[in-house]
Amino acid sequence: MSKDRIVLAHGSGGKLSHELVQKMFLPVFDNPVLNQLNDGALVDIGGTQLVFSTDSFVVNPVVFAGGDIGKLAVCGTVNDIAMGGAKPLFLSAGFIMEEGLPMELLERIIKSMEEAAKEAGVRIVTGDTKVVEKGSVDQIFINTSGIGLAIPGIRVGGSQARPGDKVIINGTMGDHGLALMANRQGLEFQNKIASDCAPLNHLVAKTLEICPETRVLRDPTRGGVATTLNEIAQQSGVGILLEEEALPVREQVRGVCEILGLDPLYVANEGKVLAIVPGDRADEVLAAMRQEKYGAEAAVIGEVVEEPKGKVFLQTLIGGRRIVDMLVGDQLPRIC
Repeated sequence: MSKDRIVLAHGSGGKLSHELVQKMFLPVFDNPVLNQLNDGALVDIGGTQLVFSTDSFVVNPVVFAGGDIGKLAVCGTVNDIAMGGAKPLFLSAGFIMEEGLPMELLERIIKSMEEAAKEAGVRIVTGDTKVVEKGSVDQIFINTSGIGLAIPGIRVGGSQARPGDKVIINGTMGDHGLALMANRQGLEFQNKIASDCAPLNHLVAKTLEICPETRVLRDPTRGGVATTLNEIAQQSGVGILLEEEALPVREQVRGVCEILGLDPLYVANEGKVLAIVPGDRADEVLAAMRQEKYGAEAAVIGEVVEEPKGKVFLQTLIGGRRIVDMLVGDQLPRIC
């Protein structure tokens, strides 16, 4: 692996991404807000607490089963703000477009963004457009930034998981990554696999209403559930034990992963939240999630333990345990 050049795996959300942030960006931009390394930054402006987040989307293909780059851009930033314990309010949208981009495709993407923003209850209030020579960008890249109002009394973050907490996910893993792979490879299945791309702020708000003591909220996008839980285990200095039999995976996704040699734990999601809550509140949270549009298949998938600190383990169906490490390479680049 090159150490003096950027490679695709630096964008995987896994070990190389973390090394890049730790070695290149944090030493230069060092400050207490950034160093929390959450999905969004909690900032105080004159006594008002806001969560601010930004993300760039370079997904390939730009249109896929279950969504497109426009829907993805809005949902991705809305979800990052929600994971910070805030109510998303406003977004910006920056477009970098390739010379020759069909107007029909651009119109579809813009309309998709507006539909997603309407569902989430946010407004796109500012933006920017740039056009570059053909071949300088792959059709269209989008950057969205957003701000949200922190919910009073809520303090969530990757460093707050505690032994005895339960790990909940709101539905099946790996749908987004497999949908993109099928699109790229021209794979046809009896039952089409579609991306789970969705705005989760309403589901998260209900979760926090039921359980304001929620410790951690994260959306397991690049690197999947495994990489996200490794981040949390390291930030909190705890262990996390997953139960293989409890992991929700669609049968078709599981089958395709077996054929292609992929692990659903590492496949990207765009409509999932990992909620770590006190153990005695897990049943209430689970019941509340299952009443929401994007939480019908919610499940408790594991628990936080004392040891080994910073590690994630899987209790397998055959009774053993295996380490679930952070993603090293990139199962599928340009996933979001």
